Amino acid sequence: MSDIRTRGAKDIAKTTFKQVKRHFAPSMALAGKFTGQGAVEDSASGCRVTLSDGRAVLDFGSYAVALLGHRNATVVEAVRAQLDRMPTSTRSVLNPLPGQAAEAVVDYLAAADFGGDHAPELSKVYFGLSGADAVEAAAKLARLATGRATVLAVEGAYHGKTLGALALTHHERFKGNLGPVLDNTVHIDPADPDAVSRALAENSVAALIFEPVQGENGVTLLDPAILSRWCADAHAHGAFVIADEIQVGLRRCGDRSVALAHGLPVDAVLLGKAIGGGVVPVSALVCTEALYAPLTGDPVLHTATFSGYPLGVSAVAPALATIEAHVADGVRIAREMAEGLALLATDHNTVVTAVRGRGLLWGLDFCSPEFAGEVQVGLAQRGLVVSTCLSRPEVLRLIPPIIATSDDVAEALLLLRGAIEQAAAAIDPTRPGLDASS
Repeated sequence: MSDIRTRGAKDIAKTTFKQVKRHFAPSMALAGKFTGQGAVEDSASGCRVTLSDGRAVLDFGSYAVALLGHRNATVVEAVRAQLDRMPTSTRSVLNPLPGQAAEAVVDYLAAADFGGDHAPELSKVYFGLSGADAVEAAAKLARLATGRATVLAVEGAYHGKTLGALALTHHERFKGNLGPVLDNTVHIDPADPDAVSRALAENSVAALIFEPVQGENGVTLLDPAILSRWCADAHAHGAFVIADEIQVGLRRCGDRSVALAHGLPVDAVLLGKAIGGGVVPVSALVCTEALYAPLTGDPVLHTATFSGYPLGVSAVAPALATIEAHVADGVRIAREMAEGLALLATDHNTVVTAVRGRGLLWGLDFCSPEFAGEVQVGLAQRGLVVSTCLSRPEVLRLIPPIIATSDDVAEALLLLRGAIEQAAAAIDPTRPGLDASS
């Protein structure tokens, strides 16, 4: 990079940090400066993000958005064509795109492997922009359809930070002093098969919502047998069952839908992040006619200006088709990640206390939040982007794109190994008081 370009890149980064500090939060500017090692994002393609100083970093993070990597050509082409045609809608005259996208996602889940006897008929769709949009719609419809107020959620759950979704999120860090306005939610023990039946006896329950894999909670896999029991208990009571797969569905954890693969007769599957192909924000509530009934009766009962906007939903069908074209790659990457992380954990068993994961979502437990933070330092220096767990600071998530090559996976594992070794040299993991609770 020439001296002129170097000076320009430094000016861009400096201005960005200054603006973020002034208009958002000083801590956000500081964190971004650390993660980018003084640089900011410039462009991206595939598994790589190019920074303002010319460095290219490997992206195994992006909080599960970039399943297809960055700027997937097929999705970008579809979105660009719609941008040139009609990006938004009048909301008065019908547009063909939302219906086409709804049909694509309904057909996609209808073709999912179902591990039980009778797959649920998920034929209705509500499109949002964020995952929280889908959560809010699902919880609202369940309450309207049943006339009941309480929703059961799971300890460790993360469903978003808008007010309704925040009530379902478990960790107190995100709630501040909002407790008094976050009523009508009961959080249940994920290890207790009787938790739903007990909660049903004590509350007027509209729905049960769960993530089959809790990503924000350190990539915690819930027991399918317990989930099956919960579904049966909820349905016997007339309550709906909602699977939040915003982070883990669409082959992120191997299956089109983790809940359906487990044979769980859910009334709704919530999708997001990757459904926009990593190009545009889209989310979807895909559900039964019974759950959707309030909207069937009154379509304006729950609306939003950009729900089903043409530019966003133009990405849905090509994203789903492209994901399916890479299923074999996903299987390969999952195997390489599982084997590589197991070896790494064995070689560094004094600092890596657990490895959990499924498909293309993996969590590494370290001996303490301090050690995990030191590993982050090493990763930032080496050029590997991962995702943290705000509610489990001792855990780092690796979330590879389904397009990653074997060389990409090997590089990520090598960079991770180096960062762990650097952290171990900086922090004595055997020193008293250094554990996951410190």
